[in-house]
Amino acid sequence: MKRLIMGALALALLGAAPAMAQTYHSNNRDARQEHRIYRGAAQGHLTPQEMRRLERQQHRIDRHQARSTRDGYVSPRERRRIERMQDRASRNIYRKTHNGRGIY
Repeated sequence: MKRLIMGALALALLGAAPAMAQTYHSNNRDARQEHRIYRGAAQGHLTPQEMRRLERQQHRIDRHQARSTRDGYVSPRERRRIERMQDRASRNIYRKTHNGRGIY
């Protein structure tokens, strides 16, 4: 009986591990991108409006990621979409912090 319970627990943990691993990478990336936004604002490279837009974009990515992980599994299609959204956000952060409009 004990062996059966331990086996079921191990299977449950293995089943949850891919979903956790998939969100772990994107959570780290979210944190890095948000740090880039705040650093750009603190250094004066972003105007307040640019910062608000970039934060809103990050919030949309977070909402989509939460919806994708709600069922406990992130499909490859959902993962690709989240990655594309994060790629687009990263490009926007770079463009906005290097466009020369900030307060220097």
